[in-house]
Amino acid sequence: MSFYFKQGQIPRKRHTQFRKPDGSLYSEELVSTEGFSSIYSLVYHSHPPTLVKEIGEPFSVEPKVALAKNMQNRSFFTFKTEPCDDYIESRKILMCNKDLYVTAAAPRKSTDYYYKNADADEVIFVHEGSGTFKSVYGQLDFAYGDYLVIPRGTIYQLQFVNEQNRLFIIESFSPIRAPKRYCNKDGQLLEHSPYCERDIKTPERLETHDEQGDFKVMIKKQDLIYPYTYQTHPFDAVGWDGFVYPYIFSIHDYEPITGRIHMPPPIHQTFEGNNFVICSFVPRLFDYHPLSVPAPYNHSNVDSDELLYYVDGDFMSRKHVERGMISLHPKGIPHGPHPGTVEKSIGAKETKELAVMIDPFHPLQLTEYAMAMEDKGYYKSWVE
Repeated sequence: MSFYFKQGQIPRKRHTQFRKPDGSLYSEELVSTEGFSSIYSLVYHSHPPTLVKEIGEPFSVEPKVALAKNMQNRSFFTFKTEPCDDYIESRKILMCNKDLYVTAAAPRKSTDYYYKNADADEVIFVHEGSGTFKSVYGQLDFAYGDYLVIPRGTIYQLQFVNEQNRLFIIESFSPIRAPKRYCNKDGQLLEHSPYCERDIKTPERLETHDEQGDFKVMIKKQDLIYPYTYQTHPFDAVGWDGFVYPYIFSIHDYEPITGRIHMPPPIHQTFEGNNFVICSFVPRLFDYHPLSVPAPYNHSNVDSDELLYYVDGDFMSRKHVERGMISLHPKGIPHGPHPGTVEKSIGAKETKELAVMIDPFHPLQLTEYAMAMEDKGYYKSWVE
């Protein structure tokens, strides 16, 4: 999801002299994607963004895969993730493949350092907690139900209101975009799309920190964290413009697509990356055909795994659901509603469910953290 936006002071023409009140030049930075062939932004810094004073020893955050191949329907309770003061330490990778990482986090404290993911766009779904996201682009206030979408290479800080925070994080090794079928040829979201540009919260309250000192930036690249110390504050911009910037979309602003009979999962799609999609299940009216069956039909994931992260509400197709629970249905075997839930759903008029779904087209590997929070009998839950 990208459209042109600007903040602060910028010169009339790009790549031209832009001087401070004292006559010295601001430092222009091009933040470009996909080899200078896709979207980009231009940021105007008080100081060059290259002033590195020290680089510490990197440490590993590589996911520890416990199960590389999976052919079993499984379930995991992510709220078993222990709260942790440190933001990086709190991030527990549960599942991974070459296209994305799926992470649960329960950070208690705001970060005193700055963080950058050099390899992946991040989609942080806020399940519990609220606060302020800070970056060189400005600030974004986040709360329950927000998707915070952060382009790779963005240095940021998270400032939490309190210690009760639960985050569901997707790291994408390809750009996060709006589904192509929702957009016209010029990139604008179409009338029939379930959300529009008006629903996107863009950065605000740009603060220029023209400061020098020791500023620690923890940079993630190739599953290592590199501790960098910069001479100048990373949020020293006086202005910027372009198409690359963090933004927020709330799951509560997703307008569901409904029909006379049960609609397929693609109607819930919210974002897409390379070889996977992210979907939002939100409160909605059920199907209105007189013989409709609101519960989903049994289906086989022939080409993709299906991961469903349960947020809130009642799910008519499941007998036992907890907040923060993940169900994982791998491609190769069918799944569907639990016994008794199909008949029970008939005549129901609406659902209050809230969930985030990921469909990856390459199988997900399961880490040690995931296996430690597994409901080991889940695959038997369809047997009465």
